[in-house]
Amino acid sequence: MLSNNLKHLTKRAPSYITENFKEFKLRFRKELNKALNGRYRLMVILAGDNAERQGVLCVDILLSYLKWIGNMRKGIKILYVYHDEFNDALYRRMIVERFIKRYVKKHRLDVELEIAVYENSEKYLGITSHALVIDLVNSLKPNDVGRLVNVVEGGGIIIAFTPKWSEWVNRRNLFQMSLAVPQYPEPRNVFTRWFQTITMASKGIYVYDVDGDNIVKFDEEDIPSETIEPISIPNNTMFPKDLYKLALTQDQVNAINAIENLIDNPKNPYIRVSVVLTADRGRGKSCAIGIALAGLIQNMLKHRNRIRIAVTAPAATNVQSLMMLAMKALDTLGLRYEIMKKEDTVIELKSERFSIEYWSPAAVVKQDVDIVAVDEAAGIPVPLIHKIWLKFKRTIFATTIHGYEGAGRGFSIRFLKRIKEDRKTKLVIYEMEEPIRYSRHDPIERWVFRVLLLDAEPDELTEEDMKYIEKKEFIYLKPDVSDLFTIEREKILRSLFGIYVLAHYRNEPDDLGMIADAPHHSVRGLALPNGKIVGAAQLAEEGPIPINYIDSLLRGGKIPGNIIPDRLLKHGRLRDIGNGRGWRIVRIAVHPEIQGRGIGSYFLSMLIREALERNYDWIGSGFGATEELLRFWIKNEFVPVHISPDRNPVSAEYTVLLIKPLTDTWSKIVELLNKEFKMKVIDSLYDTYRDLEVEVAHILLNTEYRYKKDGEECMKTDELTAIQVDRLLSYINGYMTYESCNDVIVRLVKYYWLLPKSCRNLDRFEEMVAIAKVLQGLPWETVADILRNKKSKIIETVRETIVKLTETFIGLNREEAEKFLGGVTLDKYRV
Repeated sequence: MLSNNLKHLTKRAPSYITENFKEFKLRFRKELNKALNGRYRLMVILAGDNAERQGVLCVDILLSYLKWIGNMRKGIKILYVYHDEFNDALYRRMIVERFIKRYVKKHRLDVELEIAVYENSEKYLGITSHALVIDLVNSLKPNDVGRLVNVVEGGGIIIAFTPKWSEWVNRRNLFQMSLAVPQYPEPRNVFTRWFQTITMASKGIYVYDVDGDNIVKFDEEDIPSETIEPISIPNNTMFPKDLYKLALTQDQVNAINAIENLIDNPKNPYIRVSVVLTADRGRGKSCAIGIALAGLIQNMLKHRNRIRIAVTAPAATNVQSLMMLAMKALDTLGLRYEIMKKEDTVIELKSERFSIEYWSPAAVVKQDVDIVAVDEAAGIPVPLIHKIWLKFKRTIFATTIHGYEGAGRGFSIRFLKRIKEDRKTKLVIYEMEEPIRYSRHDPIERWVFRVLLLDAEPDELTEEDMKYIEKKEFIYLKPDVSDLFTIEREKILRSLFGIYVLAHYRNEPDDLGMIADAPHHSVRGLALPNGKIVGAAQLAEEGPIPINYIDSLLRGGKIPGNIIPDRLLKHGRLRDIGNGRGWRIVRIAVHPEIQGRGIGSYFLSMLIREALERNYDWIGSGFGATEELLRFWIKNEFVPVHISPDRNPVSAEYTVLLIKPLTDTWSKIVELLNKEFKMKVIDSLYDTYRDLEVEVAHILLNTEYRYKKDGEECMKTDELTAIQVDRLLSYINGYMTYESCNDVIVRLVKYYWLLPKSCRNLDRFEEMVAIAKVLQGLPWETVADILRNKKSKIIETVRETIVKLTETFIGLNREEAEKFLGGVTLDKYRV
């Protein structure tokens, strides 16, 4: 049907190229000449509901662009991205594809048109295009905009399709609808309005109303041109000059030169060398690393037989630019290699004597390699980054300061602070500032930063602000999301989001879109009397679960949103869970300069107070389990009720859910869930959670919630048979080994952890040893390594621990045990 529409389009098309549009195009060409000279990009938005007219005007602009730059550029690339599940989007694509390919073939032009769907857009992160067409009519997904816009080089153009400009804000799109939940089926329309507002206030963007045949926005730009300084290669380099010639900017040259520090083994007083590269997106840091890795391989092979280099990032797609330049550099040096791919993604370059291998962040720490290069380091949790840094002698860390990932400067604050203080690490830091694809004055980069808040950072705090903080003079903010996303309140929005960016290891533009349009999400803030923001929280209202969903969820079904009720129903199996309503704290963060002063707990208390006022049943949170985070939440009376059965592949942490009950009914539910949770963890530590950090396991097992605080006494166990008791007595007196009696010891230790906290009498070290050796069944050497002690001390501690438990739960000390030992007969045996 759609292809039939194209049959007579050639005849209809000229009627769409009106005098108004010709005038628009004439003015646009003048602006494009400036952009070509200034090496910056321009964007045209074709707004309207007539898909055919949009397609034709897009073709006309693209063909005009090819004519205008034909003598200046060779090998022109056009990327077209759309949603293939909508007929109007399919039709626009068909028009553009047919007419562009026909024109290119007729005129034998060196032009490549690549068609892609948004689902595969991540793989285009490393490419460079001269023109980009993005269809935003049916979905305005922030990640897509941030990911794709920056593939276009300076002097290039971006064409975007949108609905009719004046009506767009009232339309529903795919991304918005993905944020709806059964309790709130209608999403907000805030992000589209924000997108339009910032677009109208930005340079370099022109909006044409296709249906009304008129210009909505056209500003003649006065953007300064940029002087490009010649690249200077240092005289005394350890890498060949031919490698440096692959660099496109002076910044890349300097970055490659900084990585030369990894050639030699660390020397006293250092045991490690780390090179850190930071940059905004599009500065070529990944490419610089790829070039430098080839130089490291060639240099180190002079003294070593084989070199293994691991590269890691949140996803294999993040390292494709690095791999491409590594191949180019290896080719330049004449080093042969094989390319290993997985689904068109390069995951390894290998030869007999060297390899560059991609590993996930969680897996890379387990590898035995010579060098580790971490790309997009801010997208990986800081504890895992610390493990990588501490394990390997030579490391490279590269991260985007302001990119579509929204990394912010949190990486610098949370990771670099520690590494700078380490006297055993030689640290080399270089910040790259020079864009590769376009000029420093590029208006499209400024627009995308502003509309997606990529460069949002917290307020700067002064001594005067610190006085307010010391006195805990805070104002609890309950902003309306619709008001936040306005020019008037933009500063507050940026301050709130800036705190999220610094406090969390990964923020994406989609998170901003969720805050704006998810109907069950809200924002809270903590401000000083002068208006500066020092705390920010994002909250999601979850539950009650509609009755028609409960049976489905209990049988593995799915429900949008409602993460806490969903997980608790599936794993807690208690139908009553579905009736509760509460707040999931998606994130809560305090300004990084004032953390550790109790402000987070104060902020949390305000959220709890409001949750009570709203008559919620519970307030809870879920996060990757670390000792520090668990201590914070448990200190504030949140109770662990669930742990994921596997680790997150990026954070390498198990996810835990914690709940603070706010009603009597939910107090009973949480007491039961916590009891079941502890039994599950205790019985799964030898298998599913055998690799759970001992500190984390200790905190989880040590936390209990009892709705009624009194009435429990410490009971002695009668679960052991007479023979099991006799073997236990033989062990504590040294006649049998741990390995001969561990079945009985396990039962005793499990019993210990199921008793009320007041009945448990081991010290912290004994409890940690009991978890690692007895419940997790780890080898003696591994336990000793984890707890940083001698193997003999661990063996001794286990025996003394069991002596204590035998006395507590069976009523026999070591001396009394000797008298009872060996007295089992048929008459005395009790099952």
